[in-house]
Amino acid sequence: MAGESRVSCYIGVMLCRVAWLLICVMIGLSVPVTARASDAAGPEPKRRTVVVLGDSLAAGYGLDPSEAFPALLQKKIDEAGWNFTVVNAGVSGDTTAGGLRRINWVLKQKVDVLVLELGGNDGLRGVPVAVTQTNLQAIIDRVRAKNPQTRIIVAGMQMPPNVGEEYNRAFQKTFSDLAATNQTALIPFILEGVGGHPELNQPDHIHPTAEGDKIVAENVWQVLKPELEKISPAKS
Repeated sequence: MAGESRVSCYIGVMLCRVAWLLICVMIGLSVPVTARASDAAGPEPKRRTVVVLGDSLAAGYGLDPSEAFPALLQKKIDEAGWNFTVVNAGVSGDTTAGGLRRINWVLKQKVDVLVLELGGNDGLRGVPVAVTQTNLQAIIDRVRAKNPQTRIIVAGMQMPPNVGEEYNRAFQKTFSDLAATNQTALIPFILEGVGGHPELNQPDHIHPTAEGDKIVAENVWQVLKPELEKISPAKS
């Protein structure tokens, strides 16, 4: 009986070892398969960022935030299937000096594309054109210093006739000069098709209505879309 007991124990131990080896083999086989499946899928693409650094036009003065042109750009990006998030850094009443003061805060996040929509309030306040140009150049310089790969789009602006033809001509030229000097993309006039059209502007005759902002968004999109394609030609 003692011998039989020892044999039974021995067989039991051997069976436990065999079972353990089978478990180890199964685990060992399953790990590579899982790893290969994970490798094949690849990591989820990281979302890139489009920042609109602007004034009340970007902030959507008088409109619901969903009607402002940055929100409309997000819809266009989503419909196109791109993995980009649009950040609305518009502040009503902001000038180029204000944008320069807060650009370092904006750059705390990674910016893949910067839409520089500032200068309109400078013009309405009669800020010397040279000052506006200096501030915009300083913003571009800081963005490039932080990340030379950031693509920059300069949004051009024009003033109403009452500011004077000479000032308006110099003011308008500032944006094209900046784009040419820094080799950035340019929106010649962000309010093209909206400025001067009362039915597309709010009672102040400055800020677009919701319908007007749809046109503004399209003006920006015509320039933004090619820049996104340069960064991410394959849609996610």
